[in-house]
Amino acid sequence: MNIARTLFISVFLISFLVSCAAKNNRSMVVVLLPGSDGKTGQIVVSNKGGSRLISKPEQAIEIRSANVAPSEPFTMKIEEIRDDFGEALSALPSPPIHFILYFHTGTSIITEESRKLLAKILPEIASRKTMEVSVVGHTDTEGTRKMNQNLGMERAMEIKNLLVSQGIDPRIIEETSHGEGNLLVKTPDGVPEPRNRRVEVILR
Repeated sequence: MNIARTLFISVFLISFLVSCAAKNNRSMVVVLLPGSDGKTGQIVVSNKGGSRLISKPEQAIEIRSANVAPSEPFTMKIEEIRDDFGEALSALPSPPIHFILYFHTGTSIITEESRKLLAKILPEIASRKTMEVSVVGHTDTEGTRKMNQNLGMERAMEIKNLLVSQGIDPRIIEETSHGEGNLLVKTPDGVPEPRNRRVEVILR
């Protein structure tokens, strides 16, 4: 019996592949892998015969037909996963990369240490084939919420302008501000906190 093997991508895709496998009298193996952040979710694979939950990294189930319940979960070895799914894994996009740049209090002036970090961001942008750059401005809780919303955007725009000045296409950069609404370090209102005065740059 031929065995079709697939990585878990979405419930819709699994359902589609189970249907195709059944029509072609083929068995199928579905394996669950950790996400780019190292965390593993869980999925339920169902057909007319029943359902199975898989929730651990490298855990898999076999589906023999649409009318037979999926097998008990089993663990696949990393080497086996690479052999079976190497081509699919190599086609996946690179995981996002995060950088944090810090600012002087009450301003959109980047710290000298963070300015040096920009030199590491540029090669990463250049090395990626498909690229989206998210630039998100943040503040601490000094000042009003409206002031901080505006300051967060000023900081985001400062980083965007620095990237553009180094040859980065502005069309791939999206700038937003969270103001004081997404603190890295939780503080009461009116508290200066250097780690909250930041811009997060996310490369996808």
